[in-house]
Amino acid sequence: MDLNYDAIVKTFKAESQDHLRTLEDRIIALEAAPQDEEILRVIFRIAHTIKGSASCVGLQGVADFAHALEDLLERVRSRKLAVNAQLTTLLLESTDTLKKMISGSVFGEEELAPEHQAVRRRLIEEAAREYVETGWSVVQQQHSSQKHQDEAIRSASWTDSLRVDIQKLDSLMNLTGEIAIARTRIRQMLEETPVRSRAEILEMFQESERLHLDLQEMVMKVRMVPLDATFRQYVRTVRDLARSNDKAASLAIEGGDAEVDTTVVEHLRDPLAQMIRNAIDHGIEQPHLRISKGKDATGRITISAYREAGSIVIQVSDDGAGLNRDKILTRARELGLVSPQHEISDQDAFQLIMEPGFSTADAVTEFSGRGVGMDVVRRNIEALGGSVSVDSRNEQGTTITLRLPLTLAIVEGLSVAVSGETFVIPLSTVIECLDLSAEERTRAERTGVVDLRGRMVPYLRLRKLFDFHTDSPARENLVVVRHESRVAGLAVDALQGESQVVIKPLGKLFYGLTGVSGSTILGNGRVALILDVATLLRGVAEGQSRAA
Repeated sequence: MDLNYDAIVKTFKAESQDHLRTLEDRIIALEAAPQDEEILRVIFRIAHTIKGSASCVGLQGVADFAHALEDLLERVRSRKLAVNAQLTTLLLESTDTLKKMISGSVFGEEELAPEHQAVRRRLIEEAAREYVETGWSVVQQQHSSQKHQDEAIRSASWTDSLRVDIQKLDSLMNLTGEIAIARTRIRQMLEETPVRSRAEILEMFQESERLHLDLQEMVMKVRMVPLDATFRQYVRTVRDLARSNDKAASLAIEGGDAEVDTTVVEHLRDPLAQMIRNAIDHGIEQPHLRISKGKDATGRITISAYREAGSIVIQVSDDGAGLNRDKILTRARELGLVSPQHEISDQDAFQLIMEPGFSTADAVTEFSGRGVGMDVVRRNIEALGGSVSVDSRNEQGTTITLRLPLTLAIVEGLSVAVSGETFVIPLSTVIECLDLSAEERTRAERTGVVDLRGRMVPYLRLRKLFDFHTDSPARENLVVVRHESRVAGLAVDALQGESQVVIKPLGKLFYGLTGVSGSTILGNGRVALILDVATLLRGVAEGQSRAA
């Protein structure tokens, strides 16, 4: 019988990904509860499973490494080795090594790479050592580089496959069958002579369209994955980074069962890692300082997620010292981001930490101080069609809120016409639509300001932005949009209505095009550009600032 070994190894990698994620989580739990027999049994069972599975698929190098890990764990189970910070760090390094080995494994390979052999030797040496002490000390520290942390997070994504609930697959199969039946009936109606009535054909088409929308919704559900597994990767990150900074911190996860498109998850890893690094480096205080303030010596970082109006909201918060508003404003004025006379709200001041090159750190460290962290977070999140906001309270901590679309494949949009071309504005950013006054139409400038029920709102004329040279229409509409705390208007020729559009990536020719985030194919076969509201509103704000 012919066997597809590539498929077998791929399945092994997918299963091992789940095993190693659990292994890392349980090792960290063991550090906090070294006498817990159940945690030890789970850890030993996972190592044993990986060893057996690797041997079955011909990955002898992985099997040999897992065997050395298993021997060490057996010594721990028999209480011949004590669980302490040094042992925990070695177990976590072994987990990282297994991730790298399995990720790069090829069927039939036998030899371990030199760096993998070095870790295996340490496992063997540790298993041969006898420990006298039986306790565990939080004071023992092991340093871990930022590069090591980033590699550990990236290695969590090895496979391009998803595990799908069998009930979802059954629903997909049923919908596919019903759509096939509906298509056959429509074809028969069109082929019949005399031709069926228009009403009958339209009714059948509407039924087919309903089935198609149900199928589309089900496919989107299949792509949705819970965030819990992604969040749990950072339990290890918090532990190692806190120790590297001579601090104590723990990670709490809330709402991990919230689901989001798997593509969104992949783009979340680096921003979340950066925010956690900032929380530990800038937010969480040293244990003795926390105690002097009446806080627990161990800082608390919380990652939470929940659904809100077709979006997923993710918050990273800490109970540290909070942001220093005065220090932020002083640095912003030094960089020319805020004029000396200009007073801004707390929320706008906190948003300044996401400006390119902005940092209030007194010195550059391994983890921060170069002014490139939160700027990258904002750009990455806005590239997904999301937004970032910052809130902070002195001595109570900081909360960073990410709002993201549930999926990157489909968006609810408002279609607008500009000089005969169609553009799509994400509906989640739209507040209201109104007619542009005759006085503003006669100005025909690129930007302007309108009085919206007593509030002065700046606007941007898309005709001028995209340099259309056709005649101005007799009537213009203003679409009022919001992104974070900014509100502005987009002046367009006409409103074409709401619709659900499938997002297509822009070609290389259009990379870097200001104000555009993607494209879509319209019902008439033409291409429409999807507007990047975040970039457009930032441009309006900068234009107003220069004008002032």
